[in-house]
Amino acid sequence: MTARPTAALLLVSSLALLGACASSSPPPRSDTVGTAYDSRSSAVQYGSVSSIEIVPSTARPSGGGAVLGAVIGAVVGNQIGSGTGRAAATGLGAVGGAVIGNTIEKRRLDDNEFYRIRVRFDHGGVGEFDYQNIGDLRVGDRVKAEAGQLSRY
Repeated sequence: MTARPTAALLLVSSLALLGACASSSPPPRSDTVGTAYDSRSSAVQYGSVSSIEIVPSTARPSGGGAVLGAVIGAVVGNQIGSGTGRAAATGLGAVGGAVIGNTIEKRRLDDNEFYRIRVRFDHGGVGEFDYQNIGDLRVGDRVKAEAGQLSRY
């Protein structure tokens, strides 16, 4: 019979779609948004980090992960047992797959949070910079802003 290879192919294809179906927002920009700093300027400015805050993702799960997970779980569950055992395995597979699919989608969306770094420049102006990763940058660190990018000095 070709039912098992077909189910395996469907499972692999569905898993690939699950990874692609979760929506994600575009990564945050790394340029400035403050009024006192012009990111188009090539001038180097020096200052100190005055605050660092984590900006959470505002994206919500679409439900696509749960639906696709339920379908995959039902297909896998249907391959187990026979008769009423197969029906129970199909139902449990669908429920378990929905939970797993929703969890995967939520985890992908949570990866979209970013850090907002506020810098008080030596000339008195303020700039804000958004980054996915700030390394070991801390409040009070001296920084240099050049072409819209921050670096320690």
